[in-house]
Amino acid sequence: MPEPKHPGLMRLAPLALRLASLAALASTCVTLPTPLRAQGAATPAPYQFTIEDYARAERFLGANASPLVSGMAGRPTWLADGRAWYRVSTSGGGGSFVMVDPVRRTRGPAFDHARLAAALTTATGSRVEADRLPFQVFELAAGGQLTVTLRGQRMRCDLTAYTCASAGATRPAPPNSRTSPDGKWAVFIKDHNLWMRDLHTGDEGALTTDGIQDFGYATDNAGWTHSANPVITWSPDSRQIATFQHDGRGVRDMYLVSTNVGTPTLQAWKYPVPGDSVIFRISRVIISQGPDGRPRVVRLQMPPDQHRSTVSDHVSCGGSICDTQWYPDGSHLAFISSSRDHKDAWLRIADARTGAVRTVLHERSETQLGDASLPEDLWRVLPASNEVIWWSQRDNWIHLYLYDLTTGALKNPITTGDGNVTEVVRVDEKARQVWFTAVGREAGRDPYFQHLYRVGFDGKGLTLLTPEPRHHTVSVSPDGRFILDTYSTPDTPPVTVLRDRDGRVLQALERADISALLASGWRAPVPVRVKARDGTTDIYGLMYLPTHLDSTKKYPIINHIYPGPQSGSVGPRSFIPARGDNQALAELGFVVVELDGMGTPGRSKAFHDYYYGRMGDNTIPDQVAGMKELAARHPFIDIENVGIWGHSGGGFATAAAMFRHPDFFDVGISESGNHDNRNYEDDWGERYQGLLVRTDSSDNYAAEANQTYAKDLRGKLFLIHGMMDDNVPPYNTTLVADALMKAGKDFDMLMLPHARHGFGADGPYIMRRRWDYFVTHLQKNIPPREYRIGQPRIVP
Repeated sequence: MPEPKHPGLMRLAPLALRLASLAALASTCVTLPTPLRAQGAATPAPYQFTIEDYARAERFLGANASPLVSGMAGRPTWLADGRAWYRVSTSGGGGSFVMVDPVRRTRGPAFDHARLAAALTTATGSRVEADRLPFQVFELAAGGQLTVTLRGQRMRCDLTAYTCASAGATRPAPPNSRTSPDGKWAVFIKDHNLWMRDLHTGDEGALTTDGIQDFGYATDNAGWTHSANPVITWSPDSRQIATFQHDGRGVRDMYLVSTNVGTPTLQAWKYPVPGDSVIFRISRVIISQGPDGRPRVVRLQMPPDQHRSTVSDHVSCGGSICDTQWYPDGSHLAFISSSRDHKDAWLRIADARTGAVRTVLHERSETQLGDASLPEDLWRVLPASNEVIWWSQRDNWIHLYLYDLTTGALKNPITTGDGNVTEVVRVDEKARQVWFTAVGREAGRDPYFQHLYRVGFDGKGLTLLTPEPRHHTVSVSPDGRFILDTYSTPDTPPVTVLRDRDGRVLQALERADISALLASGWRAPVPVRVKARDGTTDIYGLMYLPTHLDSTKKYPIINHIYPGPQSGSVGPRSFIPARGDNQALAELGFVVVELDGMGTPGRSKAFHDYYYGRMGDNTIPDQVAGMKELAARHPFIDIENVGIWGHSGGGFATAAAMFRHPDFFDVGISESGNHDNRNYEDDWGERYQGLLVRTDSSDNYAAEANQTYAKDLRGKLFLIHGMMDDNVPPYNTTLVADALMKAGKDFDMLMLPHARHGFGADGPYIMRRRWDYFVTHLQKNIPPREYRIGQPRIVP
């Protein structure tokens, strides 16, 4: 966050037409679509791009490229009997479900797809295709009873007779509700209070009664994101709910105004910004059933917490409360309280019956504590042994530590050395072992590649379980006997294997087939390693080249940037057939590069904190140094013609690059940028810039704001923002526009009347405008008029 990094891409063309188009393209002899100058040659006359040129680029977008890959396994689900199922992609964009029995070493269809499709067609009256079953998950009970949800209706299917019918007695959960782990109850918000519905009888009742406007229960509002869904954490036995009363009283409002015929509609909601005297607070409560059968609300005996967590700019993680864990027996609730500036965190334990709270330990950082790029379960309370596994960056890396749960005394480090723990996958309390994933531990490899390890609570016996030099995504069976592992790199397709508990490969399960993708002309991104601004630190990224690359010619370079600090430009180090429109843009005659500069996560704490308190840095000096090094290596890169674009935080970085480095960057497209963090949500700026400190004439945020430097623009800048953006309000961009106008600068600007932060339905239009802008101003060529991405067409 700001997020999402990539806007929605396109409306999908009908598959048959799309595949026909790809087949025609694959059989065509593709020539260079733009007469780029040979090295040392004079600049040629402008080239008129054709519809066919843009269509050839479009084939490398996800909607066209992804269906050409089969054999990519999804996330597995383990069953109580020890088996596991997952969905695997099939040719043409379909999928099938696979069942694996690790004990018997068998792999096969989870069920008869054709018979199940026929049964669902009969039961629903709507056609269901066997290779496109309309669900991603299912429940499988003993006796071969499969339950799925289709268009909001629960269907139960007999896998012996292959008949399906409505699941019957269970009532649908209300909209915007959270269902209990046992599936019997649904909790929702009504009139600022929590209500619960019995999903068998349909009966409803209030759990709380004193919620009021701006002080309601389980409210999902962080300013930058807000919904009608409740934020709650169910106890494992579905008998208790941990939540909070969300205090927005006194918090200032944010406003957006609709575009429509007649009087516009004003949208207003609570949205604190850095420096506000009042921000959101949460008063924690536990709700259970009292002795009289009526709801019982226990308030935790502590002051309200700041609306903060260690792992997000929100207190909601997937609808549950971040940094919260129940004891297995539901007797206590463990949680982390964070300070407003994210420099302090306290692990606390609450008695669920009385609300008494005690503090176990305190962690402090001089910059910001936590890592918003990580999952929220890097710590585990272990009441059976009276211990807690805690994580910290105190030694410059994310490591695990073992503490006494009563005294808060450190027993010992569990992990040490270079490299970050990224997830606690499994804790075996009996064997006193932790299974965890980590990056950066294996010397000589890409430091972002993730591997699985096992180590003792005492820090001894560290074992690498996934040795291949690839990025590993793993799932460990509940009993710890088996591992399902999918590994790949950005330029190597995935392989899925079954391993034993010690990492030995027992069975090959899937190997992705990219032959159809290669036949379409697809070219893998090139992993790159260059030096950062200091000339010493290695930074990593991906470079995208035209499939028709002519090394005797010069290609303008475009930097696609997301500066962090909670993520980087590249994204996952696993195989992805299409990463946004990077390859499509390259196909128009550019070199596109993404680099994770200093200030992004995944490396050391010092690396991540590099521009803490200087958010206007945006890793730009690293981007400049990296692109210059790539140009020195590859003469086909035209380092005299440099473009840059980004969305959200990348929009902030793009404008900063154009203003602060006008000698280097020639053309920039800034989308949805948070150009002045005083106009963005409080948690973001106060975490990475620090608390706002005012002086007589300014404050510590002013020097990082883009409008401060707008007068220095020399190149071509295109500002784009959604007028209904409720994440990064559009006034961030109009501030920059105002400064540019006052400085007498020429620039381009497009405000989208109905678009939210990611542009939604306007995404394809903005993508095409992005292509046009770089073709026009960086290549000095002429784009086709009003090309429409996603429109079915056959390219000759």
